[in-house]
Amino acid sequence: MDMMLTVKNFKTLSSIVYLLFTLICSYVYAGTTGKIAGKIIDARSGEPLIGANVIIVGTNLGAATDFDGNFFIINIPPGKYEVKASIIGYTPLVVQNVKVSVDQTTKLDFELQTEALEMGDVVIIATRPIVQKDLTSTQSNISGDDIKMLPLEDVESVVNLQAGVIDGHFRGGRIGEVQYLIDGVSANDVFTGEPSLDADVNSIQEVQVLTGTFNAEYGDALSGVVNQVTKLPDDKYEFNFSAYFGDYISSSKDIFDNIDHITPTGVYNVQGILSGPVPGLGSLLKFFISGRYIRDEGYIYGKRMFEPFNWSNFSANDPADWIVDATGDNKYVPMAFNDQLSLQGKLAINVGPGRGILLNGLYTQEKYSDYDHQYKLNPDGNYKKFNDSYLLSAQYTHVFSNSTFLDILASTFESDYSEYVFEDPYDPRYVDPNIKNSVSGNAFLTGGTENWHFYHTAKTYSGKLDLTTQLTQEHQIKTGAEIKYYDVAYKDFQIVIDASTGFKPRLPSPGSFNYNVYNSNPYQFAAYIQDKIELDYLIINVGVRFEYFQPDGKYILDPDNIAALDTLSPPFPDALFGVASEKTQFSPRLGISYPISKNGAIHISYGHFFQIPPFEYLYRNPNFRVPLSGDFPENVGNVIGNTDLEPQKTVMYEIGLQQQLFDDYGITITGYLKDIRNLLGSELHVKNEYKKFSKLINIDYGSVKGITLSFEKRFNHGFSATIDYTYQVAKGNASDPNDAFKKAQATPPIEVNKQLAPLDWDRTHSLNFTITTGVPGDYIISSIGRWGTGLPYTPAIQDQRTGLENSDNRPSTFNVDLYMTKYFKVLNQQFSLFLKIYNLFDTANEKEIFTDTGRAGYTLELTRAKQQPRGVNTLKEYFTRPDYYSSPRRIVLGASVEF
Repeated sequence: MDMMLTVKNFKTLSSIVYLLFTLICSYVYAGTTGKIAGKIIDARSGEPLIGANVIIVGTNLGAATDFDGNFFIINIPPGKYEVKASIIGYTPLVVQNVKVSVDQTTKLDFELQTEALEMGDVVIIATRPIVQKDLTSTQSNISGDDIKMLPLEDVESVVNLQAGVIDGHFRGGRIGEVQYLIDGVSANDVFTGEPSLDADVNSIQEVQVLTGTFNAEYGDALSGVVNQVTKLPDDKYEFNFSAYFGDYISSSKDIFDNIDHITPTGVYNVQGILSGPVPGLGSLLKFFISGRYIRDEGYIYGKRMFEPFNWSNFSANDPADWIVDATGDNKYVPMAFNDQLSLQGKLAINVGPGRGILLNGLYTQEKYSDYDHQYKLNPDGNYKKFNDSYLLSAQYTHVFSNSTFLDILASTFESDYSEYVFEDPYDPRYVDPNIKNSVSGNAFLTGGTENWHFYHTAKTYSGKLDLTTQLTQEHQIKTGAEIKYYDVAYKDFQIVIDASTGFKPRLPSPGSFNYNVYNSNPYQFAAYIQDKIELDYLIINVGVRFEYFQPDGKYILDPDNIAALDTLSPPFPDALFGVASEKTQFSPRLGISYPISKNGAIHISYGHFFQIPPFEYLYRNPNFRVPLSGDFPENVGNVIGNTDLEPQKTVMYEIGLQQQLFDDYGITITGYLKDIRNLLGSELHVKNEYKKFSKLINIDYGSVKGITLSFEKRFNHGFSATIDYTYQVAKGNASDPNDAFKKAQATPPIEVNKQLAPLDWDRTHSLNFTITTGVPGDYIISSIGRWGTGLPYTPAIQDQRTGLENSDNRPSTFNVDLYMTKYFKVLNQQFSLFLKIYNLFDTANEKEIFTDTGRAGYTLELTRAKQQPRGVNTLKEYFTRPDYYSSPRRIVLGASVEF
């Protein structure tokens, strides 16, 4: 039966693929190149010069002017170039520092002088225009050079600096609604919906951040796109190596234990790149290699007073009779550390008339932990987390003519996640979970371990074709298709230790309540066609995207009868389930830019955006386990997934103005509106008339409106500055897909929202600024500042609400980072020393708060409690929460060399 369904679905998909290929013939993957276009005229008469040659120096890219003197050059990787225009009888003109950005057109006009005498080329320096007139929606392009001049450590920090982005939330959307790309290939873990791989900042050529109504070439995203374009192998050898060391230095000793222990290895980073031609094969092969290792012990420490096997007894009424079994070494242990190794390699093979074959590989290995307050005195009992990801791609570019090129791209991406205390499930250090019951509430654990293991692997195999053609001087057509095949594997199990096992670790049988295994192979197809129309008085981006998804799964027909499954073993009878249907949708996109003057442009845009929910929500709990009792994590025993979920949908509207004020000054004002539907929510059910559980369905909704105001002073005369302000109202019926279930579990139950409430990440006012001064090659001093009003919270005392949902706000936040570097020439090579200070003023920003006071440093529980907890800590010690605060001051000192 399943095989017949699969064959039928595949035939349906094949028919759609064939039809769309017939109509549009190939697919354009996410943009990684830009365009230069302009006009060449006689400087004296103003007449167009026909047949003039335009070349990008050092490349094989170029064009000739038409009868109107117009030219265009497409398929240009982002970067800065030297462009030369020449024709017999005229003095050649060279323009340096011409910047090309992804998906944008760089306008470049030439006025050539007649050649009276034999003379050299005329050279001028281009300046980037303040107003990018072909922008039809909000887009930021941040070059690798810009990143190097600011205190930015990773792509996440670059993204969060953009207007409308709040801690990874794009314009009020949920986490997981953004598509992260590396060289046009998705780096999102399809299981979680979040990126599991980022390019290192030292290998980035440009980061493109799309927060507005992005074009039809981008899909599977509700709120935005982050396109990371990495450097290409160079014709000349390039070497760069840098390292820094430092630690957290703060006066907040009452919040952060062990913060006064300063070591130069608390944070350290080593990174480097090497690029150039392969010796002996320089005309055929070029390579690019980058690597980075960073270790951050974090700023939250536990104290190993206890070990997991310690079993204390606090049952006596008199504390003098308590038995405290503490065999730990009392050393401080980092409980929110992060170790990460990142590698990238590229190999460019020069074949054919285009960019040839480009092989690309990235790998990231990460080990980290999230702080669990209960384990502060027993840190070895808490979970450790591991994530290994790699991306491999092969791309071939074939150029048909100066106006048409084809890209073929094949890729595989894998993300492997593991979470456990000890890798071996039979490790004797796992202990009876009842050890954790020896203490009362508001007390740190004096023994015990987390006894679950979690694993998931998500593999994505994709193939893309790309055809870009500059049909006329005004029309650039992009069209094509992509297919993705997924291999998703998940496993979780509980290590059973009790009297029945002789208090030794034992694993349950797969398929039981506490051992879940599944594997699914959904697949996806997407296609679009898009036209960028560039007229002197109007620029239009118009397109439509088609998306198809086959879930490869079943869903339970009657969740209220889920108890009937307890008497059965997988595989369950087909009659109890429905087969998830294929999902299709069309997404129209439209953007218009109208230049109102030489120095200003207005744009409006509109689009429909769809996204398949993260796969963990589709395939969660496929054995439909709803245990009536026992120690089960929230995501294991209380929620069942739904393979028949519909795509989530957002309709976005945007209007904006770009205006140049003076030569180096400009402002951008943008207003936006988002209507969000089909978001994930939960549907309540009851097992055996008392055990509540939920099934995920498309029921939640939201609405976002906002205004952004950006000011830029372009770097010139040794100074630049930017200011980005965002006013935003983000409301919805729920911030969490499982909100209805959690409210039903409350005592007494809380009614679900019947009207929109502020979402958990609704920051009404936010302001980011950057200031940079210096002389490139001599010294640079820069800073980044961030201010924002507090996020909302629901007032409550002893878990009983005293106000409406998210009706109050946390304190506002403020942070300043500083970067200083000095360059030196030694043996004709460039060296530098640099200093980075994050949270310069050591501000104790309150990320989380106690809901009875609205502050992180004080709770009314300290005054209400009539006695101290049964354990080794006081109430004040327990309610001192270092994880409620942002990172304290971090200082690193480093050096770099490049040649």
